[in-house]
Amino acid sequence: MEEPSNPPSNLTSLLRQAAHQRLAVAGCLVLTLFLICAIFAPWLSPHDPAQLNLSARLLPPSAAHWFGTDELGRDVLSRTLYGARISLLVAVAVVSISLTLGSILGMLAGFYGGFTDTVVNIYLTNAFLSLPGILLAVAIVAFLGPSLANLILALALAGWVNYARLVRAQVLTVKQREYIQAARSMGASDLHLMVRHILPNILQPLLVQAAIGMAAAVLSEATLSFLGLGVQPPTATWGAMLNDARSHMFESPYLMFFPAIALALCVFSFNLIGDGLRDYLDPRTRLRQGL
Repeated sequence: MEEPSNPPSNLTSLLRQAAHQRLAVAGCLVLTLFLICAIFAPWLSPHDPAQLNLSARLLPPSAAHWFGTDELGRDVLSRTLYGARISLLVAVAVVSISLTLGSILGMLAGFYGGFTDTVVNIYLTNAFLSLPGILLAVAIVAFLGPSLANLILALALAGWVNYARLVRAQVLTVKQREYIQAARSMGASDLHLMVRHILPNILQPLLVQAAIGMAAAVLSEATLSFLGLGVQPPTATWGAMLNDARSHMFESPYLMFFPAIALALCVFSFNLIGDGLRDYLDPRTRLRQGL
């Protein structure tokens, strides 16, 4: 008698998924590298990123300074490593705040409809969408003053609308399903329905949007820092490094090359993870891939 085949183990299933999501795995590896650089920057950096050494200014890459030095003699490698801290901190903080705010407002608008939906979906979202997000962030930072906290607040206020609209659309669909009506008929409160029944069923698109939102937050932080509206000197950020490198673009191109590559790889890794999550969480894609 033929023995029944054993179901695939969790490790085997994970390896099969990784084989079909190679770009997402590559994105995770690159992002892990940036996390290591950000967490262990004080130990990985060969020099103090804010230390001035005018006698060693604009040195090309060498054994003493792998990425060279900038116009003030600061080590570019050290500043690039510390720049990862600011970028990842801003990405996590901005997405956490905007996701929370957008989810709450979108949930209320989609669940209750009527006047609440009109206020959130018509007045608030349209007011924030009337200006491009980066211009709104520039206006907020210019009004509040450049600092890390104000930068995070500005980017969060500029980005919550996307989450609110996504959550509202998902809630409008999910709240009509039978299990929601059954829970309501059993006396479940509105808060219980939203937290225990609706929210778990709309997490998939939120996770994808959050991953892509982190890429946008990193890019927006670099843009504001490039304009002088981000974290102020001597704190190292990739955007500020690119701004400092403008006047030496042709004589010392390495000043722009290394922070630009770091920024591009960080944004690219978040986008790869977002695409991988979208494919993994889509049942139709998993079925086509035999997962």
